[in-house]
Amino acid sequence: MPESVYKVIELVGTSATSWEEAAKAAVETAGKSIKNLRIAEINKLDMRVEEGKVSAFRARVALSFKYET
Repeated sequence: MPESVYKVIELVGTSATSWEEAAKAAVETAGKSIKNLRIAEINKLDMRVEEGKVSAFRARVALSFKYET
């Protein structure tokens, strides 16, 4: 297998519905402009709370992509 180089970036996705949708939004949005996405790792999950109620789910995602030569 030839050697490869990958870059890891951190994104925060949000959703009014769920953490899963928040993570999916981060990856799919990045996929529109970044090629060769490889691995997404959830680093942190949190929620925005407004007036005592959950108003948004947030997922912090580490996303790697392969550098092309």
